[in-house]
Amino acid sequence: MTIRGDGPDRRALLRGTVALGLPAACLRPRRAAAAPPRTASLLTPGPEGGPLLRQGRRITAVLSRALPTPEALVLTVVGGPDGVTAANRFAAEAAPDGRTMLLLPGETAQAWLVGDPRARFDPSGWTPVCATERPAMVVGRGALQPGAQPRFALSSPAAPEAVGLLALDLAGVPARPVPLLGLSVDGLDAFAQGAVDALVVRDETGLRQARGLGGQPWLALCERSETGGLGCPTLTDLAAIAPPEPMAACRAAAASLRLRSAVVLPSLTPADTVAFWRRAAQRFVENEAREVPDAVALEGTAAAAALGVITPLPEAKLAYREWLLRRLEWSAG
Repeated sequence: MTIRGDGPDRRALLRGTVALGLPAACLRPRRAAAAPPRTASLLTPGPEGGPLLRQGRRITAVLSRALPTPEALVLTVVGGPDGVTAANRFAAEAAPDGRTMLLLPGETAQAWLVGDPRARFDPSGWTPVCATERPAMVVGRGALQPGAQPRFALSSPAAPEAVGLLALDLAGVPARPVPLLGLSVDGLDAFAQGAVDALVVRDETGLRQARGLGGQPWLALCERSETGGLGCPTLTDLAAIAPPEPMAACRAAAASLRLRSAVVLPSLTPADTVAFWRRAAQRFVENEAREVPDAVALEGTAAAAALGVITPLPEAKLAYREWLLRRLEWSAG
């Protein structure tokens, strides 16, 4: 029986379906599944030969297998390693048709979190296809002592490792930031020279080097399930004593620090198109840990959860920016 319009016959039939326990939606025509894209582009921050570009090539090699030809997926280099230029172009030009993706580094999310005026994008609505993380922790000399005032290595107030200083504050350890720009060395060198007592390391290699210099893990900048048996407090432990909004800010900044990169699609990309790309990325997720030491590869739903932490509610963003202003006398712009 054909039903047109919304006259009495149609309304009667709708009432009948409800009475029978059938959803009225079953009378509507089924939406046709979106066809998978035949060509696509992955916007990747530069420079040529940089680590992000190398990762972008690995991702492209895997995702291109889902398209008619390997040449159908183009890797497009945009801007520098902070990823802001690439993210701005993605936000301004990418349509939600699955044909444009972005390789989003953690530094780019950090720029948005701190309110960098160059960051003209909002990643909170973007849909992750996959992501990779690395461990991150605060390492110090000797045991962590509440109330102590260790010297903390900080390249700049807006740098991702500033979250280590916030985490120490929330743990009751009022560390003193030491700007590395004045020392012309990195954190490990400053630690080796005795110029600082604590720093953030982002991978197992950094942890081994710090331990070789007499350091030990003070605070893992991740949740308990991700610590790998380090035997030190985690963000989960910190949340038991920290106020909610500063803690949410700390978790967001720590997630930005841990994020190596995420492949994302624009907001409103159809669900079946998202599923197509997530299936295509599955082999990358399976292989990346073997290709890159210390990498933790996240499939679609886990990557979405990670991006959700990185893009917190406005109250948490404001709390982080207020902490930067109060603690480090710094504000974006």
